[in-house]
Amino acid sequence: MTTARELIDRSIPFLGEVKNRTAGAELETWLNDTYGPGSGLYEDLARMIKDGVRAGWAANVEVEGRKYRRSRIAEPREDLHYFSITAVYMNSAEPFRGQYHQHPYGELNLVVPLDADARLMGPRGWSGPGWTAPGPGSHHYPEVKGGALIALFYLPAGRISYDITAPAA
Repeated sequence: MTTARELIDRSIPFLGEVKNRTAGAELETWLNDTYGPGSGLYEDLARMIKDGVRAGWAANVEVEGRKYRRSRIAEPREDLHYFSITAVYMNSAEPFRGQYHQHPYGELNLVVPLDADARLMGPRGWSGPGWTAPGPGSHHYPEVKGGALIALFYLPAGRISYDITAPAA
């Protein structure tokens, strides 16, 4: 069974490679082309984070019951090139929205469906396995549909803000 330390160690070379890149459409395309499903990095991280959820050290803090959980796996620090690592578990057949939030410096988000039809709403629409990369200043509700998935995300400087007001419906 994978440990949090092993997932952190596997993330370090990747974070060194992306540390000076800016989240957004260009980086999202590069991530999916370079480290998408089938690549060694995607498959390792997906396996490790699934192990972490099963073992209870990842996405173990309930936000809205068992269907919406998250946890910070690592705080930003020098060996992580000042990224934090967080996991979110969401599970809903019908579209479900989590907590509205903002990414002051952007986000790199590995999407790991646990159910074949599970999708996460990203900046380019509904996303299955792969990466999303909302840019700096982006804000949104995390949304899932089609079943369970895990989002493993890396935040520059660990920055995420929940004190932003969602736009009126």
